[in-house]
Amino acid sequence: MRLRTLMLGLTLVTSTALVDARDTKHLYSIKSAMNTPAAKEKLNEGVKFYFGDKAPKVKEEYGSYVSNRKTNAFNKSDLEACEWVFLSSMLALQERALNEGGDAVINIHSYYKKKPYHSNEKYECHAGAVMAGVALKGTVVKLK
Repeated sequence: MRLRTLMLGLTLVTSTALVDARDTKHLYSIKSAMNTPAAKEKLNEGVKFYFGDKAPKVKEEYGSYVSNRKTNAFNKSDLEACEWVFLSSMLALQERALNEGGDAVINIHSYYKKKPYHSNEKYECHAGAVMAGVALKGTVVKLK
């Protein structure tokens, strides 16, 4: 009986660890994430965003910054959690631009675990059973 209880306990601990360890990589649409109602409402501070290699002429550069955010993914679809944490990362870049005196963030790209992923159309998000994360890197500038 003790052996059976021990085996059951080990099975539960092992299966829980495997569920928590999920780290699914997704590439989602930047356009879709930027067009959510929450993004339209909150990303309106006069800061422009340019992903990948699209950027206008720059007057002054204030440096490159990383925004690494996580969110609770419990009871959410991966897409829902990823769009929410993408917005959180974008808000951090917006705040940095305003604090530095910039009016745009250019060369925005995914930077999950310090691995760059450049795209004009997609961002990288990692989702698990409990957490989802997005890391973005971009350069704060003042446009001409």
